[in-house]
Amino acid sequence: MASRSEEDFCCPVCQEVFRDPVVLSCSHSFGKVCLKSWWREKQAPECPVCKRRSSKDPPPNLALKNLCEAFLQERDQRASEALCSLHSEKIKLFCLDHQQPVCVVCRDSEKHSNHRFRPVDEAARQHKKELQETLEPLKEKLKVCEQVKVKFDQTAEHMKVQARHTERQIKEQFKKLQQFL
Repeated sequence: MASRSEEDFCCPVCQEVFRDPVVLSCSHSFGKVCLKSWWREKQAPECPVCKRRSSKDPPPNLALKNLCEAFLQERDQRASEALCSLHSEKIKLFCLDHQQPVCVVCRDSEKHSNHRFRPVDEAARQHKKELQETLEPLKEKLKVCEQVKVKFDQTAEHMKVQARHTERQIKEQFKKLQQFL
């Protein structure tokens, strides 16, 4: 398989590698779960990228699903073969004190004496969980900001309408006053 970056296989909604990708009539692809949740939030079956209306039940994108599965398999294989740049040993541990992946030789070196270690997968899961927990409040703030923006836009439009109405009234009063004089 040609070398591809991970972003080629990421859902535009969740930024994760596609799981059960579906394709919309506009040709954009999304994870099925992400798309359904996006539609529930927006209350409209539209493409999250181009906003084009779409059918409620988009077909699966089997070609993309196969490519993503192959990519994940290749990535996992490469990750399991990650080698230490100092000792050319497989990296299996994560130093909690230095917050970096290490091999067993690094663990036993003076640089990491009396440090705490975890298996790389466990540390990666923990870091991913922490990132997602940090991301949740940010998503909520973004949602609130979008709601506030909508209200501000509505208020601005209302003010424009009021300004036009007031201007029309002033012109009418001016005409009446001019006719009176």
